[in-house]
Amino acid sequence: MQMQQIRTIAKENGIKLGKTTKVNLIRKIQQVEGNYACFATADSGECDQLGCLWRKDCLSAAKRQ
Repeated sequence: MQMQQIRTIAKENGIKLGKTTKVNLIRKIQQVEGNYACFATADSGECDQLGCLWRKDCLSAAKRQ
């Protein structure tokens, strides 16, 4: 997902935007929505959150970290 789309979602959730990374912004959105702030933490490449909006980006980001 593009950063602009993520910023839009953050604004819709009342999150103040500042200088932050994509990973941290998505984790903040996850927290506000009442979900686990687990973006990019699937070190083993496995995730049981099949309906997660961030799943595709999450697994890719986890591989890079």
